[in-house]
Amino acid sequence: MLRKSLAIAGFFCLILPAVAYGETAPVDCELLMAWMTGGISGHQLDHLLQVRSIDFVVQGNSNEPPAKTLLAAGADGKLIQTLRAMHSSPASGSDLARKNSNCSIRLTSAAQLAHQKSFPQAEKILRSLLVEEPQNPALHFALGYVRQQQQDWDQAFDEYSTSKELDPAFSEVHSRLAYVFYQSDDGDNAIAEARTALSIDPQNAEAYRFLGLGLYANAQYQAALHAFQESLGRDPQNADVYYDMGIAAHDMGDSNAAAAAYRKAIRLNSQFWEAHSNLAMVLHDLGKLEEAVVQYREAKRLAPREPSVRNNLGNTYYDQGDYDSAILEFRELFRIAPEWQRGHDYLAKAFMAKKAYPSAIAELKLAIVQNPTGPVEHRVLGQVFLLTNQPGAALRELRIAVGLDPDSAMAHRYLGTALFETHDLESAATEFRQALRLEPSADNHYYLAACLMSLGRDQEALAELQIASTLNPTQTLYRARMDELRKVIESSSVR
Repeated sequence: MLRKSLAIAGFFCLILPAVAYGETAPVDCELLMAWMTGGISGHQLDHLLQVRSIDFVVQGNSNEPPAKTLLAAGADGKLIQTLRAMHSSPASGSDLARKNSNCSIRLTSAAQLAHQKSFPQAEKILRSLLVEEPQNPALHFALGYVRQQQQDWDQAFDEYSTSKELDPAFSEVHSRLAYVFYQSDDGDNAIAEARTALSIDPQNAEAYRFLGLGLYANAQYQAALHAFQESLGRDPQNADVYYDMGIAAHDMGDSNAAAAAYRKAIRLNSQFWEAHSNLAMVLHDLGKLEEAVVQYREAKRLAPREPSVRNNLGNTYYDQGDYDSAILEFRELFRIAPEWQRGHDYLAKAFMAKKAYPSAIAELKLAIVQNPTGPVEHRVLGQVFLLTNQPGAALRELRIAVGLDPDSAMAHRYLGTALFETHDLESAATEFRQALRLEPSADNHYYLAACLMSLGRDQEALAELQIASTLNPTQTLYRARMDELRKVIESSSVR
């Protein structure tokens, strides 16, 4: 299993010696292309080249190789400028041709495919190259990234580990292993690998980011935020780090700081749909529902088939009272993602608000199929059965709800109501008392009083009404029923 193998490997990352970049060989075009295939950011590539040397030449305009090739593989203009600046003296024609021919056509193709997010195709090329060069650490590193992007964390770990064994002085591979450990909820080993990466290269912005993620996984939120700030100090234009800061701030309970971090991420990358979605969730928590809807709509525009966005947008429409929009959103969600496991309960509530009870019942039954041990789903279905004069069906669902969550006052109250409707008054009184024990509210005193009145226990009912009226003196119904009951008691005593 992944977690077991990671825990074993993590011990060894603590004893690696630091190795200075100046002791490593120059970067040739093929190595650079492998790093690009491996998803190293433009900022970090620029840093790696600044502390090393290169043995190939980038001259001419952007439409000539190797600049054209590098740009197609995802290099930015700044990286091209760095490469040009590193060779100020012109090379001979034959020497230039020799050095630039080092850019393997197959590896270049893999880099371009990875840049286009065609990871399975990039993987095929990398595996064929590794058959020829099984001891090439850069190719293993690139394959680790390609597997990582396909959510195969076990194989990503294996490839990164092989790359580390072949080249333990490469800071980036320790950084990536830190991220794999974080994905497996192993904060300790994530921290250890990130610190190893930083012992090799203290300016590795990505390693600081993954150190922050490891600390976050261990609920060390302030330390995580400090690590994220260190990362931004080295790479201030990294939207992902601001996004991570937003998550950490939100988990600390600082919604305003989280919103500010997500907004910075969006300013740096307006196409960052996850940041739009998370900002919307924070705005929802802050009660800014209109602003939340704007952000969810933008996230939906950027990721139209992402079910979580549509689910949360539907929830927000419901909380706004815009039930028609909520219904439309959820219907579209289930059309494009019929396997989605959430949202049927909120869609049911929207139908209930519009008194479309048959549709609500259908949605709640789907919700129960997906989550048969969900007490809320059973309780709400029981409520709808009560509203549609089906007390027997309501009784069945509400008994399940109470069995699943015996500490729910609401479930006991509705079960009491269903028992009352089926004329089992003693059992109803027992359930109302349970609801009152769990939640001594004015309403629960009132419901118990109504049941006691039907049982002919008027004095007990009067006492419950008096308590209800005291707890909520603005509710005229309690006092009116209390006055009526007093008259009944007085009339009985006169006879």
